[in-house]
Amino acid sequence: MKRILGCVVLGLVTMGASAQWTNPSDDIPAYNAKPPVKPLKPVMSGEQLKGEYFSHPYQVVVYKMAAKIPAVLHQQPCYCRCDRALGHNSLHSCFEGTHGAACSTCMREAVYAYQQTQKGRTPAQIRAGIERGEWQNVDLEAAAL
Repeated sequence: MKRILGCVVLGLVTMGASAQWTNPSDDIPAYNAKPPVKPLKPVMSGEQLKGEYFSHPYQVVVYKMAAKIPAVLHQQPCYCRCDRALGHNSLHSCFEGTHGAACSTCMREAVYAYQQTQKGRTPAQIRAGIERGEWQNVDLEAAAL
């Protein structure tokens, strides 16, 4: 019993001691800090934007927006945590396939990035806004108008 209690105490002390070296930025999903150095995989387009994943007009509009700013999306994190679940390395990865159409987080972040790009914001400024959660205010229905 003493051995088990000793192990539990040691484990708690170890966790507490290691907490001082954790980095809050570790909680930011994967993204690329710089523009791509080689061509990116294309964002789905054209006839690919039909079928069960594209039942709402805004889904098609978001993919068209994403196709206009691939380098910007490459430099943005995706807060649906697809980096962990799907191995994505940025918001751009979401729009290489149908994942972006099925995820409101991805779509809102992409619309936010597109709108901020239109306002002249840099990818770093857009990333800061995404990290602050400003994308959560995006209305997908309004984006399709």
